[in-house]
Amino acid sequence: MPRPRAGTGALQLLVDSTGLRLGGPGEWLVEKHGAKTRRSWRKLHLGVDAGTGRIEAVELTGNETDDGSQVGPLLDRVAAPVASFTGDGAYDREDVYGAVAERHPEAAVIVPLRKDAVPSGAAATAPTQRDRHLQLIAERGRLGWQKVSGYNRRASAEAAISRYKRVIGDALRSRTDPGRATEVAIAVQVLNRLLELGRPESVRIA
Repeated sequence: MPRPRAGTGALQLLVDSTGLRLGGPGEWLVEKHGAKTRRSWRKLHLGVDAGTGRIEAVELTGNETDDGSQVGPLLDRVAAPVASFTGDGAYDREDVYGAVAERHPEAAVIVPLRKDAVPSGAAATAPTQRDRHLQLIAERGRLGWQKVSGYNRRASAEAAISRYKRVIGDALRSRTDPGRATEVAIAVQVLNRLLELGRPESVRIA
């Protein structure tokens, strides 16, 4: 399977998620007075442009929300066409392939398959993207598949999450879910702006 081409104006979208704990004054009082409370958290889902490292889409959900269910909402927040969608094994689901195909029919879905994955019934005559992944893994092994498919670029999504937690922190300070969503949106804007300021600008000298 060829690696999706860069430079075509379409995004190579990488997705990942992480947990953000609920903080703020309430937690500070608990720590000060030694009271016990049940910790709670929210899940942050990010869509990152593999070419630039910019965070192009963000969703904040309850901690019980599975990653695959947020593929559609993340894609709906991306204005540009998507050339490829890359996520970890949690996205090896039929509805994930369907959500990508519905919005970007030509996009490649690059997701590692479960070890017990089997070909579809039409693999011999009309193989799906997932069938082709299976065939490539059988021919080259999982490490070979990662290299050929471009899956290794997903590290940029992990880097974006690390950057979020190092710069912004791993806690949400707002007291309401709408406030937390606004807090995350502002944080993403700040991170993208910092990324732009840190990127060198080259000027061609004739």
